[in-house]
Amino acid sequence: MEIVKTSVAGTLESSDIMITLEPGSGGIEIDLSSIVEKQFGREIRRAIRETLQALQVQNAKVTAVDKGALDCAIRARVKTAVYRAAGNNTAIGNSVAAGNSVAAAYDWGIL
Repeated sequence: MEIVKTSVAGTLESSDIMITLEPGSGGIEIDLSSIVEKQFGREIRRAIRETLQALQVQNAKVTAVDKGALDCAIRARVKTAVYRAAGNNTAIGNSVAAGNSVAAAYDWGIL
């Protein structure tokens, strides 16, 4: 998936992570600031990189400000940021079709 614009997902609340995704060149660049970086920095970077690879993102600049988010929250925030940055609303349509309209709308900032 190609990143065409800057996007943000997440918050700076405790147990969350804010992901800012920008178009990049020359691969994936991750800038991480975390309250638990010494203990979990490697795992946070791996979760970000694996999620980007699963979505076939090859070039992007990621700025992550972590406040102790769990792995599932990190992956969800990265995925949301990618879909927003790619201008891709397919995931919203698929989620609504599956009966998750409120959850999908909330997750994408529509509500």
